[in-house]
Amino acid sequence: MARSTHTMSGEFDLTMAELRVVARYVVRHAEDVLPVFEQAVPDDPRPRAAIDAAWTFINGATRAKLQRVTSLDAHRAARSAPSEAARLAARSAGDAASAAYLHPIAQAGQVGHILRACASAAHIGELEAGGDPTIGDALLERPRQRASPVLIDVLCRYPPVTGGGSRVARLMSALDHSLRQAADLVPGDSAASGADGRGNECGA
Repeated sequence: MARSTHTMSGEFDLTMAELRVVARYVVRHAEDVLPVFEQAVPDDPRPRAAIDAAWTFINGATRAKLQRVTSLDAHRAARSAPSEAARLAARSAGDAASAAYLHPIAQAGQVGHILRACASAAHIGELEAGGDPTIGDALLERPRQRASPVLIDVLCRYPPVTGGGSRVARLMSALDHSLRQAADLVPGDSAASGADGRGNECGA
């Protein structure tokens, strides 16, 4: 279908198919932690609506106002959540819906739209384990395993993120670094090439 191959052009290209890969990656991590929010705020449907909107796009619908609105609503839900873990879970759902609107501009800030939900899920895990940072570090293995060659190729079109002040930012930086290292190990692997045939070398 044309809507699956349409190309967004900015500083580089992103196809709708690639955006669906990114959205699927984000939503899987957001779904992992959605129960944390729903157990804390069982009468607030906004984060789940954002998850559903993400799947609507992933399953072939044109990205639309639905993803934008539900993303904003999920982030609003996060503001009134009673705990850090619940806030992060709601924000992750919002990130899943907004992944459809990842911008093709070479700014490190865009990496958050790809990896922040993964890092948030890892931090939620360590919060639930009493704040043990080794748990969060270990939980980054899940998003590493879930990252497809196409996902890593898209990631590598953006500048790397650096560690920040928050624990989520530091986890995201660690994940970003490890995924780029994985890409550099297979610079000639045609299976890891993106739609434009450039491959997924991050060191270039």
